[in-house]
Amino acid sequence: MDQLKFLDFKTASLSKKAALMGRAGSSPFSSVGHSVGARFSQEFSSCRGSGVFTKASYSSSSNGMLKRAISSDDRDKSAAENYLYKINGTSVSSSSLFSRNVKALDACDDEYGGVVVDPDRLPVNPAAFASMLRFSLSRWKMTGKKGVWLKLPLERSELVPVAVKEGFQYHHAERGYVMLTYWIPEGPCMLPTNATHQVGVGGFVINDKNEVLVVQEKFYAPTFADLWKIPTGFILESEEIYTGAVREVKEETGVDTEFVEVIAFRHAHNLAFDKSDLFFVCMLKPLSAQIKVDDLEIQAAKVSP
Repeated sequence: MDQLKFLDFKTASLSKKAALMGRAGSSPFSSVGHSVGARFSQEFSSCRGSGVFTKASYSSSSNGMLKRAISSDDRDKSAAENYLYKINGTSVSSSSLFSRNVKALDACDDEYGGVVVDPDRLPVNPAAFASMLRFSLSRWKMTGKKGVWLKLPLERSELVPVAVKEGFQYHHAERGYVMLTYWIPEGPCMLPTNATHQVGVGGFVINDKNEVLVVQEKFYAPTFADLWKIPTGFILESEEIYTGAVREVKEETGVDTEFVEVIAFRHAHNLAFDKSDLFFVCMLKPLSAQIKVDDLEIQAAKVSP
């Protein structure tokens, strides 16, 4: 962030001081107890980049010292940070010296001291988003926030390079959005990583005759040609393991089943997308006998001794 510079503290005329305070005909320095204050936006760099420089002049007194006090007002996003300059301990606000309205992104705090940006209230213009994002990061840093979660919907994908340029990193992506994160404090990032595992299930369906329901998949590697196997698949989001096993058997073979117990599981690593994999085999009791093959995935199905 560019630093605001004050020039010529000891050489300013009383008329300039009076004009600065907006009080013509009187001097703000007529007594030791008066002071000059000014309110500023954090976006100092934008003023310098646009060729606008703010100059202020003050005269010195025997004990006059320039002090800066910083405060924040969460209720006013258009002026999130106030910079108040004091002389001799008394504050006098002067918004005419320099001010610029810059809004922060709509966001809420999470329970871990971080921030979650509202994906439904993002600015339409990428340039406006860039300015608001820089302003918001400065504000969050000054208020001691930690991790920032930025969810960008698919239809707002043009904002992704803007966020990356400001230091955000990819966390994960789904069909309709990409999630980016920013860790504010110094030191290692403490935000949880993306999901590390996928979970699969297999249905070991055995009837009263000790016959097992098996299938041949329609799509397979050459090494698995003519292979018969139990129905398998991945569980859905927020789905229980036993529910997923019952569902997969129904989808692939048309057989209704009832969960009995988990009889085996295995843990493997560096599989699809370099993720780890958990696979659970569930024993299921058949509730129907008629087989109806899923033509999209399964080549054949049968019960086998």
